[in-house]
Amino acid sequence: MASKGSQPAEKKQRTDEQKKGCIVIPDDYCGYDLEHFCIPGHYASDVKHVMIPKGLILDRTEKLAQDICRDLQAPLVALCVLKGGYQFFTDLLDFIKNYNASAARSFQMQVDFIRLKSYVDDKSSGEIKVIGGDSMENLRGKNVLICEDIIDTGATMTKLLELMKKFEPANVKVASLFVKRTPLSVGYRPDYTGFEIPNEFVVGYALDYNEYFRDLNHVCVINEHGQKKYAT
Repeated sequence: MASKGSQPAEKKQRTDEQKKGCIVIPDDYCGYDLEHFCIPGHYASDVKHVMIPKGLILDRTEKLAQDICRDLQAPLVALCVLKGGYQFFTDLLDFIKNYNASAARSFQMQVDFIRLKSYVDDKSSGEIKVIGGDSMENLRGKNVLICEDIIDTGATMTKLLELMKKFEPANVKVASLFVKRTPLSVGYRPDYTGFEIPNEFVVGYALDYNEYFRDLNHVCVINEHGQKKYAT
């Protein structure tokens, strides 16, 4: 039996192993200058730089789709966390379907949606509110893949997973495009991660700031001007 003193080391080892499965963007990363990309004029003065171009996001998402197909069994219920996760969810499912089609493999999927609320401006409220989506009763006994845009503190996903236990799914895995490094993290890590990013507020590729920036193709870091301009 492991001693209590070994638990932090074991937790760190698990975290390090999970980080190996994603692209880690360092804290001193300066991104790409806006002039090299097509940025809508209405957002040009509201973001600092492009953190991750859309092309790189798509390539990484395709690799996640391959990993998921190799690991998970069908039939599968793919559960999208709205609204920020819809673009990642759509592209991920397209890659999953294409991968299985190219391998001439049958891989049955159902699609469902849930909408959560945990942010006010750029701050997590610490509470999870289910404000949309169908009943999760249809997840009972199913293999479930939750698709999220970003894991920030991890508190929202932890509470969602606790909530889902009431509906007794057979198996639950989580895929998140981003995990943010923040001192407020509760330590949760998803099963599949696209990128680990610095503690910056990012927008674009359906990630929003008070419902703005979802129409921005690339993932960018919002600046102070943008935060003030679009604050509630």
